[in-house]
Amino acid sequence: MMATEGRMRLLWSALLACMLALTLANPAFAQLKPVPALSGRVVDEAGMLDAAQRERLTAVLADYEARTGSQIAVLLVKSTEPEAIEQYSIRVTDAWKLGRKGVDDGVLLMVARDNPSALRRLRIEAGRGVQGVLTDAQSKRILQNVIAPHFRQNHYYEGLVAGVGAIATLLNKESFPAPAQQPAPQRQVESDGGGFSLFGIFALVIGFMLLRSVFRPRRGKLSPNHWGRGRSSGLGNVATGIILGNVLGNMSRGGGGGFSSGGGWDGGGFSGGGGSFDGGGASGDW
Repeated sequence: MMATEGRMRLLWSALLACMLALTLANPAFAQLKPVPALSGRVVDEAGMLDAAQRERLTAVLADYEARTGSQIAVLLVKSTEPEAIEQYSIRVTDAWKLGRKGVDDGVLLMVARDNPSALRRLRIEAGRGVQGVLTDAQSKRILQNVIAPHFRQNHYYEGLVAGVGAIATLLNKESFPAPAQQPAPQRQVESDGGGFSLFGIFALVIGFMLLRSVFRPRRGKLSPNHWGRGRSSGLGNVATGIILGNVLGNMSRGGGGGFSSGGGWDGGGFSGGGGSFDGGGASGDW
């Protein structure tokens, strides 16, 4: 089974390379959109988030990396035309090199807001080292059942946060090497219980938001999605369980003391760690 999946992935990578070569050979398609510079954990070239939302999401991703070593980055662009999102995201991960070298525990969550449906608008690109838990099927489910319902209501921030929570929960099932060093906390909040991590507090708030969205009366109609036949996820029964489960799991393990921003809110610069990708992941739409 694993050998078959490996061969399929190599075939898919070769197909993408051929498509890219044919595209470059055609003068009409020679002008591909450049890969943005890796200026932070959240790169928003489409203006889908406001400054406060970018900062909060960046802080969550920085905290997660500081505590686990794994890198998750978010890229929001207007369009990848003339390329499909799969081709573009591979160019991005080749340039950014998310994840630790040799561990390959990087993940790219990408949105191409104005892409036509044929080129897809959502993509999770999974590093080689995370594909055992963040499988192609799991990536597809996160896109369809966790992120897309929020995006259909133009709730981009909520969809991204729910998606990051789902990705992180799956990564937590893998035993990756510990971070090389733990940065000193940038901010500290004293509490009788020893404190929660920024990621835990943020996930708890989002979990509450999702619970409220599930139980409040619905004004609009969402297209139903399913994890399996007969299981409706709506706005986030699945996402709620994922995020709240992650919070409870962190709490049961102690969660760590204090409240830190880990990577310093990207103020000190951010770069990939040399991780590699081979086309694993999934694409979707909303």
